[in-house]
Amino acid sequence: MPAYNEAPTVARVVAGVRAAAPDLDVLVVDDGSRDDTAAVARAAGARVVSHVVNLGYGAALQTGYKRAERDGYDFVVQLDADGQHDPADVPRLVRPLATAAADVVIGSRFVEATDYRMGPARTAGRVFFRRVLAACGGPRIADPTSGFQALARPAFRLCCADFYPVDFPDIDVLLLLHRHALRIVEVPVRMRPSAAGRNAMHGGLRDVYYIYKMLLSTFRSRLGPAMNPPPDPFPASRGASKEMRRDPSA
Repeated sequence: MPAYNEAPTVARVVAGVRAAAPDLDVLVVDDGSRDDTAAVARAAGARVVSHVVNLGYGAALQTGYKRAERDGYDFVVQLDADGQHDPADVPRLVRPLATAAADVVIGSRFVEATDYRMGPARTAGRVFFRRVLAACGGPRIADPTSGFQALARPAFRLCCADFYPVDFPDIDVLLLLHRHALRIVEVPVRMRPSAAGRNAMHGGLRDVYYIYKMLLSTFRSRLGPAMNPPPDPFPASRGASKEMRRDPSA
């Protein structure tokens, strides 16, 4: 759970995950917050890793992947700390991984009809990037910009490599995962609209930069050679005891 200045909401999200999936461990990556995000998350029962400075959304995700790789986890579920993603849907994302039916699961707002509504600009952007992804040989994804995802170990290990963006991981990463023959599926989830002023990825010049950067990064993923991850130094063990999978020093 990447978090930046999310002290007002992170405890509620942590509690929601623990209620929906009590067998899963919760890790909050505090990305250099200037408020009490880390302390609030820890008090709510989460493990916490803190960046000394703000490194970016992608960097926070990658810190979580690297921690999961080191600790031998089989899969990772990522969701935002601002309450947009419904923790009750976490088991739905885990199920295809637990049954070996997929390697990457995307929580989708649009794979089935829901009452979720995007503004015209964001809707146009979603459709545009969905078509770019398909045109570059990627999978046909209804909600390619969803950050509510679950990744099996081969997928999140790949995301520990140096190519992974520190700011906006999006369709460029999906394309690379697809090129490595990882199976990507969507499942319907519920999402709340982002609170006004809380979406750091969009708005003003960020929109222009995001489009430029995403197109450049996606074409690089399409044209460049596939990058294989190094041999796994910490192989996961399905069925390992919960005690073996925890890190008591965290």
